[in-house]
Amino acid sequence: MSDNLSELLGRKGVNDNLFSKLGELAKPEGAPSEEAMAKLADEFLIGKANAFGTASFYDFLKPENKGKKVYVCNGTACVCAGTQNKVIDLLKENFETDEIGHMTCLGRCHENAAFHYNGKNYSGNAVSDLDSIISSDTSLNLDTYNVKASGKAILTQPFTKISDYYKPFKEALKKDSEAVLEEIKISNVRGRGGAGFPMGLKLEFCRNVENETKFIICNADEGDPGAYSDRYLLEERPHSVLFGMLISGYVTHANYGILYIRAEYPEAVKIVQDAIDALRREGLIGDNIDGSGFNFDFKIIQAQGSYICGEETALINSIEGQRPEVRVRPPFPAQKGLFNKPTTVNNVETLAALHYIISNGGDAWKNIGTERSSGTKLVCLDSFFNNPGMYEVEMGTPLSIVVNELGGGFKTEVKAIQIGGPLGGLVPVSKINDLTIDFESFSKEGFLLGHASVVSIPADFSIMKFIEHLFDFASYESCGKCFPCRLGTKRGQELSEKALTSDYKIDRKLFTDLLTTLEQGSLCAHGGGIPLPVRNALEYFDDELRQYFN
Repeated sequence: MSDNLSELLGRKGVNDNLFSKLGELAKPEGAPSEEAMAKLADEFLIGKANAFGTASFYDFLKPENKGKKVYVCNGTACVCAGTQNKVIDLLKENFETDEIGHMTCLGRCHENAAFHYNGKNYSGNAVSDLDSIISSDTSLNLDTYNVKASGKAILTQPFTKISDYYKPFKEALKKDSEAVLEEIKISNVRGRGGAGFPMGLKLEFCRNVENETKFIICNADEGDPGAYSDRYLLEERPHSVLFGMLISGYVTHANYGILYIRAEYPEAVKIVQDAIDALRREGLIGDNIDGSGFNFDFKIIQAQGSYICGEETALINSIEGQRPEVRVRPPFPAQKGLFNKPTTVNNVETLAALHYIISNGGDAWKNIGTERSSGTKLVCLDSFFNNPGMYEVEMGTPLSIVVNELGGGFKTEVKAIQIGGPLGGLVPVSKINDLTIDFESFSKEGFLLGHASVVSIPADFSIMKFIEHLFDFASYESCGKCFPCRLGTKRGQELSEKALTSDYKIDRKLFTDLLTTLEQGSLCAHGGGIPLPVRNALEYFDDELRQYFN
């Protein structure tokens, strides 16, 4: 990481942002021109190589994206459902092959057949109505899925109105910020984005660093195939996220909140911006909020297509306008984050939990769930379930209840479910009764709860093909900063593909060494996490995989 480059890129502040400008330049043709990038480099006093290097990394900025008019989802849920070849064939009746690009998970895992056109996402039967979608800018594919709380509705509680909803925030402003932080620590709310780190401690780390400028970042780069809980919160409950960011700013003495929202969620960007505008009209953001002396404002940064930006330091680099490569830690973001300033990054669902905690006290959240995994969790079920959708459950709820009662069981025979995204464990159906929805249960059984997204692997889908898909995904999305991930994921994909398409047998010891190198040598959880589902596959599906190894 270059400290000098971070300082230069932060010279104009958050609102005059290099990364956002690159995105604007890309809109007309799909990628910014070399001349426009050169001017931007001069404007921000950086080298042309820096601007060009950044743009070449992202799906929707790189030169190969020029001329793309429609994008097909290639996320794991859609791949396993087998719907995307038909989508591509139908799109080819209206578009040239080189006009069709890809997006990795549009968050339409509950019905699949997902694609993106003209700033909107579509799924389900929409592909059968292409003519009207193409001819009309107002054509919408209404996105419907089950949303249900199995117990107390907290994150899914209906929104009332701004004046009522933000009363706890106004009351918090009258209290000492340290007392407000203490309630968050008492709650033991843990990060919902994957790692499960206690939110209160993360906020405290940032609070304890002296600096006039601090940032609260909402990581809304929900890239895990199978997950759409963050999308639900951004589109249906945006004020829960904004409330959480305001409280986070107050307890850390931060004055800026940045929402980094996926390019694949275009509807969410407009909805969240409308919610921010509503807060401004109510005097709940800006300078001296409610006479408290607390200043806070929001900025939305729209991402440009990169899974690795879900990693917090890659996300910070992205906002700065650098290539989204993972940073070496220490220093941690709380010490030196965005533009070298103290920064706290939390995911959407984690921030949304703060409204209940601040309204009812830390003990109220702590008393829900298990001793170490408190509160509720949103779980997303894909199209293989009879009742696909998103369910809010108390931590500690048996996975069997989620699958068989809330989800209504599977429509067709399924042999495994991947929970927690591409880096999450591969759970054979025989293990469903052994797991509960909490961090400790999954860790004890050798899996990962993560985002709690559920992708079903049908009985007729090759586990070896699934392994090849995981490695291919990991290789494509690697930031390239460290050799184990950059090279190891590609070698894994090559070995898997060769075994699938020829008589080649993979040396089992070589393969095991590759997984160990990825786990122990990778700089972040991207390369370090991909071996988990592969090891699960080798353990539970050895009979099926044996033919590919010697």
